[in-house]
Amino acid sequence: MIELNIPGRGTVQLEHLVSDVNGTLALDGQLHPGLARMITTLQDRLKVHLLTADTHGKQHIIDQQLNLKAVRIKNGDEADQKAVYVNQLGAENVVAIGQGANDAAMLKAARIGIAILSAEELAAETLLAADIFVPDIYAALALLENPLRLVATLRK
Repeated sequence: MIELNIPGRGTVQLEHLVSDVNGTLALDGQLHPGLARMITTLQDRLKVHLLTADTHGKQHIIDQQLNLKAVRIKNGDEADQKAVYVNQLGAENVVAIGQGANDAAMLKAARIGIAILSAEELAAETLLAADIFVPDIYAALALLENPLRLVATLRK
């Protein structure tokens, strides 16, 4: 767990990291270099959940690389499925990361939503739903590795 006392926002206890896969952790179905190590390190503090439509049909490879099993979402109402998943975990204990339009509701539902810019770009509605915007997935995961950066960014 990551526990933070954020001035103006109170105590935040993060137990879950929920992330989109394609466009966020992967490009064209291939995991970005170095992410396996970063995600493995975070698993000491957060339970990691991956949500994917498996657009490129390569999620089984990413699952093996991360030693995780992604949750497949069905076509249609993808944004709602992701938000429901976050709410079922207990949204107040979730940090979510994404960049696509179908990630906006998940970022808005989560206690902390992080939007990233990626090679697939960033949907405007997802940017507006986020608490934090970072230049890439590496910066997003670095915030979780160094959580006082979250305090510095989110304090009011």
